[in-house]
Amino acid sequence: MRISELFARKRKEGKPALVAYITAGDPSPARTADLVAALERGGVDLVELGVPFSDPVADGPVIQAASERALAAGTRLSIVLEIAEQVRRHSQMPLLLFSYLNPVMRYGVKALAHDAKQAGVDGVLLTDLTVEEADSTVKVLRKAGLDTVFLAAPTSTERRMKLVAQHSSGFVYLVSRTGVTGERDALSSSLDELIASLRKATDLPLAVGFGISTPQQAAAAGRIADGVVVGSAFVRIIEKHGGAKNLEKRLEDFARSLANALNGAPA
Repeated sequence: MRISELFARKRKEGKPALVAYITAGDPSPARTADLVAALERGGVDLVELGVPFSDPVADGPVIQAASERALAAGTRLSIVLEIAEQVRRHSQMPLLLFSYLNPVMRYGVKALAHDAKQAGVDGVLLTDLTVEEADSTVKVLRKAGLDTVFLAAPTSTERRMKLVAQHSSGFVYLVSRTGVTGERDALSSSLDELIASLRKATDLPLAVGFGISTPQQAAAAGRIADGVVVGSAFVRIIEKHGGAKNLEKRLEDFARSLANALNGAPA
């Protein structure tokens, strides 16, 4: 599986993986595959394709606005799968479908599992699916050959961390701080403790996200985690330059600055 193979390769190299989140369909569904290609050229190892949703309660204002733009552009879950299929024609980079539960329930979990796999998606993260109620959904997705990624936060109890570890495959997504997504000035002081707790519960790779927006922050997180997730900083570039011809170049350049920082090169 592409996600496991990616983290195995990065571990062998002694480097953390760079994971990028973008909202699919922003600024338009027709452009998203080109944005993914730009991220890959810049050194991104895995892309999370966000499914736009009308009530994204875990997201900060930047990603909320991106969802609104993507929905206004006609983006739905079926369109996101078409985008994944377009990406897969030219790339073998791992793709993770990042969605709230509601669009998946409306689409149908079994149908989504089948269609996502056919489109070349490698895994699914359902941000508001609680691990206590995840058994049946995880079984359907895993049966289709998809990884299931779950979130662990600084507030997660030991029991919840064990369930996150049990239901996750590919990697575990560590939320570096409580609250919504968004850019922050510094990493959370509780990150070391969170990683130590998860290391006790699982051998899966651990990727850290929420609030990482600069090469310096990425490098700091990469020293203690197996992967670093950057979302709002990429989405903000799309928000500012969505109508510009050089949007792809801007994303590529920023991705390269993050990748260089993770690889120990000058940003």
